[in-house]
Amino acid sequence: MPFRIRTSKFRHVYGNPAKKEECYENVKITKSTHDSNFCAVNPKFLCVVPDTGGGGSFICLPLKQTGRVEFSVPRVCGHSGAVLDIKWSPFSDNIIASSSEDSTVKIWQIPDNLNKNLSEWQVDLHGHHRRVGYIEWHPTAENIILSAGFDHKCILWNVEQAEPISVISEHPDSIYSISWNTDGSLFCTTCKDKQIRVLDPRTGSVAMECQGHDGNRSSKSVFVDNNRIFTCGMTRSSSRELAVWDIRKFSKSLFNNTIDTSNGILLPYYDRDNRVMYLAGKGDSNIRYYEIDDQSNCYFLNAFMSSYPQRSLGVMPKRGCDTSRCEVMRFYKLHSGKDVIEPISMIVPRKVSSQFHSDIYPNTSSMLPSLTADEWIAGQNREPVMVSMMDGHVTNCPKTTSSTAIQNQQNDIIHQAPTITTYKTVNKQGMPPRASTIDVPRRTDKRPASLQNMKRLSTNEDYVSYSAVSEASENHTNKNGMTNGHKEEKKVTKRGWSPVSPTKDAMTNGFTGSEPEVSCDRSNLQKAYFQQSEEIKSLKEQVKLKDKRIRQLEDELKILRTPSDCGHGQSDCRPMKQL
Repeated sequence: MPFRIRTSKFRHVYGNPAKKEECYENVKITKSTHDSNFCAVNPKFLCVVPDTGGGGSFICLPLKQTGRVEFSVPRVCGHSGAVLDIKWSPFSDNIIASSSEDSTVKIWQIPDNLNKNLSEWQVDLHGHHRRVGYIEWHPTAENIILSAGFDHKCILWNVEQAEPISVISEHPDSIYSISWNTDGSLFCTTCKDKQIRVLDPRTGSVAMECQGHDGNRSSKSVFVDNNRIFTCGMTRSSSRELAVWDIRKFSKSLFNNTIDTSNGILLPYYDRDNRVMYLAGKGDSNIRYYEIDDQSNCYFLNAFMSSYPQRSLGVMPKRGCDTSRCEVMRFYKLHSGKDVIEPISMIVPRKVSSQFHSDIYPNTSSMLPSLTADEWIAGQNREPVMVSMMDGHVTNCPKTTSSTAIQNQQNDIIHQAPTITTYKTVNKQGMPPRASTIDVPRRTDKRPASLQNMKRLSTNEDYVSYSAVSEASENHTNKNGMTNGHKEEKKVTKRGWSPVSPTKDAMTNGFTGSEPEVSCDRSNLQKAYFQQSEEIKSLKEQVKLKDKRIRQLEDELKILRTPSDCGHGQSDCRPMKQL
């Protein structure tokens, strides 16, 4: 039988590091031992977690601002503990989530021209009792995020309502990784108990689980598609290995291979469009890449070698790659020994690289969500909305009501300005349900959403009822035998209504004298809005002070509970600092 060589379009992929002037220098990268990326990239910004003395913050740089980074660069600060993970929203290049040692997850909206420290977050999610190590946005539903903490819990959050959807307590030990499948119907985890679990996020139950890697070091998992999982970890003899699993046959791995005997934790980065898996070891100086076929076999393609070890990698989404250079992947390497972030482009060699090659650039995930949060919570599942990298044409888009809505969707891709709101509206009887963000035309009003909401609520019957005032006035008139028209008029005017006497225009429009016109006093609404903002700020400061006092009391309680070294009958000889 003749020897056959397997053909692949990505066999000769090579890594091209950026020039010195295209790197980011003087960035003090965090020295935390946590095994997350500490870096998040999109076509607009590069965010990295720096080494800070106290509190938690991260740096957000414009992608084109290369060269030396000044020490006084603006930071996103608001966590009371060190930041452990940051992730950009897949549907907006200005919204980022961060998790921290202070047991919270915060959502931030980054302005395009960030010129000072940003300390005002959009959403603050409280629910974990220990530090939050990993976060992952939902791949198809808008405003859904998953967090995993060191309290052995996974919490699924509805960001729009700022509340948890489900709390999953199915892990007996620390969680090492979380990953969604393609349509977001399941997610998988690896745990310190060496089990690989596939969980249903809506019910919070374990759909299936099996024994994973036997080593004691951290293992990672990534969903390859809706049914297959790629994992990397350690063997019992401390060798690094990789495996591919099928959740339909979860008792045994479909593929297993030992890589080497190095002790660095492997971090996987998957290119779902080209089915290429990149493996970067923590502390290694190389990046290996494998191709996964339909039979779940992993074929080693090549490795990018370097002279400097990496702390971790940030990954640019496929829509940010340069098709004129045949760039199929771009990493941002965080150097361990130097304060440098180095872009590395993975390039497929072609004779004519300037033209578009459709065989290496299939349709990729767009910035349009397939589902709203309410639709996904109700049980719907959809594949991601795909977009062509050649002309930006959107495919398999959810059905819309008109061609205008489709145009608005494409404008949202171009302008990249969806908004997150956290208020709860008051539903009137007979009011139609709120439409999804896909079907709603682009908002042109630049005023804050809270102010617009207050204006809308000022005409709601749950807040202002003219009929109740008028009936009470009529009863008072019949009881006393005299009219209080002027008093009634003053009361109604304070609530924002016009005087009771009908006008000429009201009569022509069919109004009677008992139904006055509605007029909203904009200045009063603005005063109320800013007054509420000041109250919220003061409440946040009070909560911070109370949290600080609680931590002090907990520390004092721990010290008091520790046994004393003094003998029986002797006084406590601990110094005053310990007491």
